[in-house]
Amino acid sequence: MTTPKPALWTSADAITATGGRSTRDWQAHGVSIDTRTIQPGDLFVALKDARDGHDFVAAALAKGAAAALVSHIPAGLPADAPLLIVPDVLQALEGLGRFARARTRAKVIGVTGSVGKTSTKEMLRSLLSGQGRVHAAEASYNNHWGVPLTLARMPADADFAVIEIGMNHPGEITPLARMADLDVAMITIVAAAHLEAFRDLAGIATEKAAIMDGLRNGGTAILPADQEITPILRTKAAEVGAKVITFGASDSADYRLLHVQITDTATIVKASRNGTPTLYKVLSPGRHFAANGLGALAVADALGLDPMIAAADLGRWAPPAGRGTRERITLDIVEETAFDLIDDAFNANPASMAAALEVLIAATPQDGVGKTHKGRRIAILGDMLELGPTEHALHEAIAHHPGLDAIHTIHCVGPRMKALWTKLPRGQRGDWVEDAKDLAKKARSLADAGDILLVKGSKGIKVSLVVDALRKLGQAAPGLTSGSTTAPTQGDA
Repeated sequence: MTTPKPALWTSADAITATGGRSTRDWQAHGVSIDTRTIQPGDLFVALKDARDGHDFVAAALAKGAAAALVSHIPAGLPADAPLLIVPDVLQALEGLGRFARARTRAKVIGVTGSVGKTSTKEMLRSLLSGQGRVHAAEASYNNHWGVPLTLARMPADADFAVIEIGMNHPGEITPLARMADLDVAMITIVAAAHLEAFRDLAGIATEKAAIMDGLRNGGTAILPADQEITPILRTKAAEVGAKVITFGASDSADYRLLHVQITDTATIVKASRNGTPTLYKVLSPGRHFAANGLGALAVADALGLDPMIAAADLGRWAPPAGRGTRERITLDIVEETAFDLIDDAFNANPASMAAALEVLIAATPQDGVGKTHKGRRIAILGDMLELGPTEHALHEAIAHHPGLDAIHTIHCVGPRMKALWTKLPRGQRGDWVEDAKDLAKKARSLADAGDILLVKGSKGIKVSLVVDALRKLGQAAPGLTSGSTTAPTQGDA
């Protein structure tokens, strides 16, 4: 006989957390804000965003929601509908998050940075999983509703929680970090991003450093050692009394990269952890993955975990879809011809663009299998958004990336990327289109067997449409269901 799973939330606890009024007793095993993915037994939170969640309460209850968190009773509900009624739904969600954090003994790690937040969060999920029960957001839930939602979903018996914290404007990080009540705060890298809202890189660094406002007494800050703005981060750590561990390639780093070997499917790293030699890998190519992996190992050490187990579990990590995942797309099953696709279509700024191009340049195409006989490196680059008044120069500067001449063809998507397209040599210049769907229509002509294609751009420019079109060129192997045409070359994505 199986033991029933304990409730994540009872109506009594939810009332205490929010100060609300419940129409009846209930128990919930999850928390949801979306009726498309809600599961029976979830507490549905009727947030107001592009749509008012109150319009979907009836649908949530019909799908088996245990109760709904609302600010008023939606019309048409039965008198006995299970509702938790509060003055403000978002504030109530924040209350659930704070209550969930207070009732757990989990060590909580907060991750921020201009590049690599989600990938590092997932590295930490893998790295910590061998040494306890880990709670982390399923997706990139790092904003004013994503952080409290992640906290509200945290089981009371979690050993570790990894909270991703992002920002678009000044003043966003401090309240989220304080809500999470962090044992460890990690900053991946500070780079040009969201420059529409910040005057310069120092302004971005100051906001990222605010994650340390959420550290508990005796907490640890894991900081990049190699950046011009590192002194800003160190000053903030000193202000809050945090212990500091730095990571990077410089001689001054506590955790220092010594040698990085990038292969087609992995990154193998020799490093020094406070003078102790260490060897680790991640199942994806990229120097940025090597650096963030080292920062993740520093987190494990700050928590007092077994360093050998942590390094071994880190070696099982591969990036999530849209963040550097490499897949093989089979063009002909009989002839066994294929091309490789690097899907990095979720986010882009100058630092992450440079990192993605480095991965493509280091990759090895396959000669002698395609119509062109020589395998090619091909980049499909979409606009980098929210870069402010310097956006033209930042797009144009990609033309000067070291080793860019190793890329055979560069296709550009979006009005900002035209600045790069006009700077490229004519022989390297592919198509320029304003809308990604126009390039997606040409997918069949973009790739040949043996090629390696990188698709990179900000989410809003929708170069993911090109990724989808390229995937559809694949042929399914016998016995596979429709849509099972590709497989990551380096483990589960």
